[in-house]
Amino acid sequence: MREEPITVFGVPGLPLIQEGDDLCVLIAEQTSLADGDIVCIASSVYSKAKGYTRFLADITPGERATRIAGRTREDPRFIQAVLDASCDILLEYPFVLCELSCGHVGVRAGVDQSNIEDEKIILLPPDPMAAAADLREGFRSSAGKDVRVIVTDTCGRSFRRGQTGHAIGWSGMPAIRDFRGDHDLFGHELKITEEAVVDEIAGFANFVMGESNNAVPVVVIRNCPAWTGHDILYFTPEEDIIRKRLKDR
Repeated sequence: MREEPITVFGVPGLPLIQEGDDLCVLIAEQTSLADGDIVCIASSVYSKAKGYTRFLADITPGERATRIAGRTREDPRFIQAVLDASCDILLEYPFVLCELSCGHVGVRAGVDQSNIEDEKIILLPPDPMAAAADLREGFRSSAGKDVRVIVTDTCGRSFRRGQTGHAIGWSGMPAIRDFRGDHDLFGHELKITEEAVVDEIAGFANFVMGESNNAVPVVVIRNCPAWTGHDILYFTPEEDIIRKRLKDR
């Protein structure tokens, strides 16, 4: 039987999200979801709905934040928020590269000043995996559908210019499609191939979302087949050779 083609569409028409808003209800009001859909949601709107924001006026920078801000030419209060959100700092300059407790590594701990009122900042969800599971359950309640969920954030990449969407939380699917033990067209056994499918999906979702003032923070992928694999998306500190080199500096 021929599979239906994969379709991808944004969900426009959502209001500016405020703390206390029920994202799942708002999304379900704007589009009809189907079982098996993958709903990609920008972490910024989830954080705004849950109140993961801070006023810069409430932040007092410490000595380290003041020192780093003097080099990066950023607001010391912003840098203090970055340090507060991080469990480890891998690089202080020319940008602050941070590890979060969830395992995600990113510039400035994902703290963002875009698409929010002046003098406020948005933090990443402290537990993105729990956020994705929370949203998935919310769609069961609001839309009566069993969907898969990816919480996305925009990140830079080593060795390449430009930002792409990354998955920081997911529910209803494994992060990695594991091809190890499979065979290619010539019968060769695949020994190392692990495809980060959630990141690939998040990257295209981010393209549909756009940046700046597009106001499309939610993207739905329909008819995407299921895959098997595992959730070990992040390298352990022992495996991560880039982390080791940064620490050796």
